[in-house]
Amino acid sequence: MSQQIAFEVSLSVPYEQAIEKTAEALKAEGFGILTRIDVKQTLKEKINAEFRPYAILGACNPPLAHKALSHDGQVGLMLPCNVTVEAKDDRHSIVRIGDPDAFLKIGEFAKDAVLQGVAKEARARLARAADALKRA
Repeated sequence: MSQQIAFEVSLSVPYEQAIEKTAEALKAEGFGILTRIDVKQTLKEKINAEFRPYAILGACNPPLAHKALSHDGQVGLMLPCNVTVEAKDDRHSIVRIGDPDAFLKIGEFAKDAVLQGVAKEARARLARAADALKRA
């Protein structure tokens, strides 16, 4: 059985409200939003394609990022933690929060106790954020 790569939460709120709730849940666990990519707008501008409202949020917990990057600069290839928010319809949204534990099973990262410890802490915080969204 393969490991899930994300915590997925269905919300009974519109897209923009889902983004706000997601940012709040992440903030409560020490994560800030560094980037927001509006996929719908980008696809329209770049290839004139229509797409549903969809955002990729780059979330970062500075103390965890500092610890990981200080230990191994290659970890930057996996930062920030990606979170997606998409409109399911006008009144419902889907949030997916990447599971750092799953991503750090790649190559040498899987054998690194320091990075596995950081991933474990990040995973716990992100899981709590997903649980908070489920209760919102």
